[in-house]
Amino acid sequence: MDLSVNIGALRLSNPIVAASGTFGYGVEFASLLNLDRLGGIIVKGLSLEPMAGAAPPRLCETPSGMLNAVGLQNIGVRAFIAEKLPALRAHQTAIIANVFGYTVEEYVGVIGALEEAEGLAAYELNVSCPNTAHGGIQFGSDPQMVGEVVARARSAAKRPLWVKLSPNVTDICAIARAAEDAGADALTVANTYQAMSVDVRTRKSRLGRVTGGLSGPAIRPITLRLVYEASRAVKIPVVGLGGIERAEDVLEYMVVGASAVQIGTANFTRPDACENLVEAVERSCRDNKINRISSLISSLQVDCP
Repeated sequence: MDLSVNIGALRLSNPIVAASGTFGYGVEFASLLNLDRLGGIIVKGLSLEPMAGAAPPRLCETPSGMLNAVGLQNIGVRAFIAEKLPALRAHQTAIIANVFGYTVEEYVGVIGALEEAEGLAAYELNVSCPNTAHGGIQFGSDPQMVGEVVARARSAAKRPLWVKLSPNVTDICAIARAAEDAGADALTVANTYQAMSVDVRTRKSRLGRVTGGLSGPAIRPITLRLVYEASRAVKIPVVGLGGIERAEDVLEYMVVGASAVQIGTANFTRPDACENLVEAVERSCRDNKINRISSLISSLQVDCP
């Protein structure tokens, strides 16, 4: 049975990838599961300088999901290279660095630092950040700004470049095409949905901020549609992300167009969720006589016009 998949030039041993922001820097989970069993690990988002993140509380539960307002806390790209990356190099899985910034120059600066380091398979650009040079408008909400930051990142990066799209847009296909045209090798669809939750007794947000990002099983049907639409709009691979908990969820994303998937919120409730899913997907393929999991990609049968 062949569980391997290709994301452009990058070959993964299986389609299960730990999502950025839910798996630390990867090394924290080494005692909880076999990291070598995963198709890939996307580390916590990296900025040029260390960031303290948002004020607590940072998480709250919602029906079939959770809200987070972590604020992109991280140790900074230089500390990551010195303190985390050496241990990650020992593992036989693709290590992907999630990169963000508040100006185009910051994105390029983080990639420039990472280009000097060994042990990384690719970069993932988080374009769901406010562009401080353009009045705080989110990079990922405008095709022109997406094209600019991706093009600059592409010129700075020798490694494959994934772009993690925001779902909080009117037309994700236009954003997807802009990223592809600017040189993206793959797309991650999608980041969290802007949402909020209020405690009626205190009349305050349940988070340290007024709003946060909604994730978990509640968003899966919505994101599934976005993956379907984006994968039809571009020729580069799409990696699905949103509410995956079971093997059936993984296969469902692949049928509508995802070449691989990322596991996010499930890691909070079950730290070994990624490894368990690899095993569950393998069993499901065997039970359904699927010899090559890649044969499922974009295999949706559409009867209606």
